[in-house]
Amino acid sequence: MDLYASDIYRADIEQVLREDIPWERLEGSTVLITGATGMIASVIVDILMCQNRNAKQREKKISVLAVSRREQAARERFGSWWEEDSFTWISHDVNAPLPELGKVDYILHAASNTHPKAYASDPIGTITANVLGTYQLLEYAASHQCRRFFFFSSVEIYGENRGDTDKFGETYLGYLDCNTLRAGYPESKRLGEALCNAFFSQKDQDFVIGRFSRVYGPSMSDGDSKAIAQFLKKAAAGEDIVLKSEGAQLYSYTYAVDAAAAALCLLLKGESKSAVNIADSASDIRLRELAGLLAKEAGTRVVYEMPDSVEAAGYSMATKAVLDGKRMEQLGWKAHTPIRQGIGKTLRILREETERGDF
Repeated sequence: MDLYASDIYRADIEQVLREDIPWERLEGSTVLITGATGMIASVIVDILMCQNRNAKQREKKISVLAVSRREQAARERFGSWWEEDSFTWISHDVNAPLPELGKVDYILHAASNTHPKAYASDPIGTITANVLGTYQLLEYAASHQCRRFFFFSSVEIYGENRGDTDKFGETYLGYLDCNTLRAGYPESKRLGEALCNAFFSQKDQDFVIGRFSRVYGPSMSDGDSKAIAQFLKKAAAGEDIVLKSEGAQLYSYTYAVDAAAAALCLLLKGESKSAVNIADSASDIRLRELAGLLAKEAGTRVVYEMPDSVEAAGYSMATKAVLDGKRMEQLGWKAHTPIRQGIGKTLRILREETERGDF
């Protein structure tokens, strides 16, 4: 699905281009993005390519290297850019060393399993993309004078809320039971962050880390098994919303376009070696309330159902995971799409795609 065909989505992208982001630092640069067809990374590709269309001089365009594994999915997602000179798609497994691509100014590492079924069905791949993949990309960055490396981390690195804080600040550390299948995702994200610090210390490779809240939006994949993704798909189809728990979990959420804008803001304005929370303060909500909102949008109801064994093995045990996003806001970023507005936009886009036969 080429999201850029949606008027609603295009308006979101154009809003980002008006943000207080130092776009001039990207002029004439090469930006490599792994996991390029993913929920946040694909929006970043759209933003950069749309910025290129606004560039009056060829030498000011950004060379976008989009790395993923499936060509058909990439062609469908990036149909608007596929023939552009400044866009290059590269088929690559991040666990292997990068082929020689010359100097790359910025590397954004977003390739990772990011939803419960993937954690449970591919636990090895979940860990290796965050550890071995991060190592391979940092090694390339350090040996090719990369200006900055951006590691996509997660709210999940904080572990369980110990009951001593309302929101996770960047120095908080909660409990993680490392001797579980589910621990592969947060523990490997923690190790990916540690690798960034090791490469800075030993090889002077600059980096920043974005710790993202739960992200949603029209760029989610067909196979996304996160609760909000399943709710959105059900609502778009006019079906009952299926809640597979009591729904008491309180989480932070961020609309995908806002998350992508935050990533670019942090990339270009963040302090070296910083790890910063990315979350919309207007989008903290309990799961059952979120399910109720979507049922109301769809004109259906919320039903309760037990998860199957694969789903249950991949679920987070966190019951309260709310991020303190003050540091990101101090960089000049703010979210434009709170949760109620975001689910409305997402549903309209998904319904448009259904009507076109794209989803």
